[in-house]
Amino acid sequence: MIKIIIADDHELIRQGFHVLLRKQEQIQIAGEAQDGKELLQKVRDLEPDIVITDIMMPLMDGIEATRQIKQEYPHIGVIALTMFNEDHLVIDMLEAGAQGYLLKNTNKNELAEAVHAVYHGGTYFCAATTAKLACLIGMSKFNPYRTKPRTQFTEKETLIMQLICQEKLNTDIAKELNMSVRTVEGYRERVFEKTGAKNIAGIAVFAIKHGYYKV
Repeated sequence: MIKIIIADDHELIRQGFHVLLRKQEQIQIAGEAQDGKELLQKVRDLEPDIVITDIMMPLMDGIEATRQIKQEYPHIGVIALTMFNEDHLVIDMLEAGAQGYLLKNTNKNELAEAVHAVYHGGTYFCAATTAKLACLIGMSKFNPYRTKPRTQFTEKETLIMQLICQEKLNTDIAKELNMSVRTVEGYRERVFEKTGAKNIAGIAVFAIKHGYYKV
């Protein structure tokens, strides 16, 4: 069972996450908080596996709360909740120690996927991430790959990774490289597997961090 704490100063948001997660058998909401200070106390009392926290909260914001949580409990995963047009705040959260972020209007499938990814030591970048934000993350101090061995890619895998970063569809890639769509799908699956990415945003961040894609 993955124990999580939800932190947001709006009760409706917290209730919404209860609704999204109530049928997830492996995820349990162990507690709630309405500000950063209460979140820190709940973390100390309950020692959850995952914290899902809003960025802008009273008394203490999510950035400072995340920084303190990661200092005291580095094993606890943190996922930021954000709104559109909060790119700089997302960067600050990641650099403070968060391993992923979601828009507040996320759906139950994406929420569960993010929780499981971070619980197992990975990262999760919101599926609605803009190309601009992916580039900002790639160029930021946030680096979840520093302790991992460098992954090797074939020339074709590298090329397809670069085309994925350009948000090209499988059909477009197949036409450009004179391949069948099925062959492109196979390469694409290997790129996802080797990068550990859950979506295109994750691939873009990986490619920029490792120098496979120039912005």
